[in-house]
Amino acid sequence: MAEKIRLQKLLAQCGVASRRKAEEMIEKGLVKVNGTVAHIGDKADPVKDKIEVRGKRISTASKKKHYYIMLHKPRGYVTTMSDEQGRKCVADLVKDVPARVFPVGRLDRESEGLLLMTNDGDFANKVMHPAKHVYKVYRVTVRPSINEEQVTQMCVGMVIDGRKTQPCEVHVVSRQEGRVVLEIVLREGRNRQIRKMCEQLGLEVARLKRTAVGQVKLGMLPQGKWRELSPDEVKRLTAQPNTTVQTLNYK
Repeated sequence: MAEKIRLQKLLAQCGVASRRKAEEMIEKGLVKVNGTVAHIGDKADPVKDKIEVRGKRISTASKKKHYYIMLHKPRGYVTTMSDEQGRKCVADLVKDVPARVFPVGRLDRESEGLLLMTNDGDFANKVMHPAKHVYKVYRVTVRPSINEEQVTQMCVGMVIDGRKTQPCEVHVVSRQEGRVVLEIVLREGRNRQIRKMCEQLGLEVARLKRTAVGQVKLGMLPQGKWRELSPDEVKRLTAQPNTTVQTLNYK
């Protein structure tokens, strides 16, 4: 008999979702083991137990090919694999991936750029875990302008949603009449953080594009397309924490 494994870990190993997302699914009552709704802390036998997520049985085969991809997410797509409101999902853009992959983190609907996806829950957990300090780089166009005091406030941290943000890096890339392009480097993954900081400062975000996650850059990948990460890129994302941004002004 196989050893029983914590359910969120087993779902991650099966490529259903990251451990954190799997825990959310369990808390919402979306996971059943042998027909019974599961709870946080439950364990399951990957060989004997029947595991269902949203009514669909999950394959618990231990050996499977892992896929690590980057998608150039366009604006207008939600970062989910399905949507009850019928909105366009990133799942529509990765249908030709030879496995069911899920997003590592998220980009909001009106944001674009680099989105990591995988069927390896352990990889997703490593990349998203706060202790890893995997930084993310964004190219942000704001209106009408920005002054040094506003830049400093963003850099040292601001209180949003009742909690202060971690220090970040902000660089002015270019200025034109009525608009400024910024490069912002974040080391935390709070919901809509850049948009909320800008709103608090009276700035309108006209465009927000993620251009890099750690040392892995979006490069020239066309919008709506995906590619597999190289073994070196996967290694960089899961290596020991690196808080130094080695190259700014990502394209």
